[in-house]
Amino acid sequence: MTAKRRWRQTDRHQQQREGYVSAPTVRRRQLGRTLRAMRERLSLTQEDAADGTRGKISPAKLSRIETARNAASASDVELLLDLYGVTDAELRRDIIRLTREGGQRGWWQSYRSVLSPVYQDLISLEAEATTIRTWQIASIPGLLQTPQYAHAAITSTAMSEAISDRVQALVDVRLARQSVLSRSEPLRLRAIIGEAALHTQLSDPAVMRDQLSRLVHFATLPNIDIQVLPIGAPLTVGQTGSFAILGFGNLTELSVVHLEQLTSALYVEDHTQVSTYADAHESLTAAALSVEKSLDLIKQARDQK
Repeated sequence: MTAKRRWRQTDRHQQQREGYVSAPTVRRRQLGRTLRAMRERLSLTQEDAADGTRGKISPAKLSRIETARNAASASDVELLLDLYGVTDAELRRDIIRLTREGGQRGWWQSYRSVLSPVYQDLISLEAEATTIRTWQIASIPGLLQTPQYAHAAITSTAMSEAISDRVQALVDVRLARQSVLSRSEPLRLRAIIGEAALHTQLSDPAVMRDQLSRLVHFATLPNIDIQVLPIGAPLTVGQTGSFAILGFGNLTELSVVHLEQLTSALYVEDHTQVSTYADAHESLTAAALSVEKSLDLIKQARDQK
């Protein structure tokens, strides 16, 4: 039996023993790129790195990890971090945490029949993220919506019977996503909302009033900042569209931008492009009302309903 064939059999048997669960596509790609960058900084080939693991990781397996064709196990990542000389305890913890969480079965798996793979990616990334910076031109961010507003929002954008038939399930998912805001280490949310979103006309005015009251509540939480970009503000980069930037603590290279479109969603993963969106969010932050003045405006809009 050739060495390459032994590698393939060993890899396959190890995957069966470890019970691999496919990790989210975006996170897996980002993690693979991070590990590859660490290896290349040391001028190691994949064969060199495989030799350095003393046969525990084959060149083929390392290639699949770096190209996101396979999810990496925590033990493999620890081995590679040792090999690459990564001694920063916090950085190691964050990378290994992402690896472990990426292989766990999330609550959203029970909704697989109504969720696209891209949406499952988003939910999993939110579950792992430490920060989200979002800009919404004319709607309330999903993480801050009430059940009734979420139902109205999803119904209004349901452009096919397939979506119309699963509106309530999608509402349930949207509400379940909000658990990241109240977990033991809550996600840090910085939301900028266009003022037009505060004046949306719904068939039942009480729904919008309750939604604005919900925003007031969220604005009092220490991990949430809500700012409003006034209607009369000068043109900003935000006119090009809504977006959300998901961050993962010290792992700045894993930050990703989520762009939601009518029939699909897009992830921006290139570090340079992600930085451009980060600059855009900072520009919008400067143009928007302060957190305190934004809260006053939200209360005013609520009281007018």
